Amino acid sequence: MKTLCLMIMAITMATAVAIAETVNFDDMKTGAPPPGWIATQTGSGTAKWAIEKDDAAPSKPNVLKQSGQATFPVCIKNDTNLKDGFVEVKFKPVAGKEDQAGGVIWRVQDANNYYIARANALEDNVTIYHTIGGKRVAFKSIKTKVKSGVWHTLRVDFEGNKFTVTFDGNKVIEATDQSFPNAGKVGVWTKADSVTLFDDFSFSGK
Repeated sequence: MKTLCLMIMAITMATAVAIAETVNFDDMKTGAPPPGWIATQTGSGTAKWAIEKDDAAPSKPNVLKQSGQATFPVCIKNDTNLKDGFVEVKFKPVAGKEDQAGGVIWRVQDANNYYIARANALEDNVTIYHTIGGKRVAFKSIKTKVKSGVWHTLRVDFEGNKFTVTFDGNKVIEATDQSFPNAGKVGVWTKADSVTLFDDFSFSGK
C-alpha cells in the first residue's frame, strides 16, 4: 500500500512538472536581440529585433521590439521543443502603414515552417495560419477589435490537431489542422512594416 501511495505521488509530481516559463526580457541587454533567440524573418526584407526600455511595459523595464521591414519577422526561442501545451504573449501594435500585427508561433520547424495566431490592429481581426515553405495560409479568422497603441494578450492552447486561440481573455477561435503534428519551437511574429512591442512571453508543454 505504501509503495502504491509513493507511485501515485511520483506520477502526480511528474504530471505537475510542466510549469509555465515566462520571459519578460528585463534582465537582457538593451539594443540587441534577446540571447538564446533566433531573430530572423520568413521571406525577404530585414527584421530588426531588439530589447528596449519601455516605461509603459506590463513588466518593467524592458520589452522586445520589432521595427524592421520584412515579409514576416519572426523571433524564435531556440531552446524550446513543445508538441502539446500553450504559448502566450502580451503585445502592443505601435505603428505600420501596411500592417500593425503581433502574433505567436508554435511547432516551429524552422523560419519557413510553423503555425501562427496573430491579431491585426488595421484589420481588426484574429487569424490562425500555417506557414509551409514560407507560404502563409489562413484556416480560420474572426473579426474583433484590436486597438493600436494598447497592450493585448494573445494565447494559443494546442493539443494534437486541435488549437484554441484566446485574445484579451476571450476564446475567439477553435480550429484543427494536420500540417505540423510534431514538436517544435515557440516564438513571436509580426508582418511587413509592423512596429510591435512584446512582453511577458509564456509557454509550457503538457
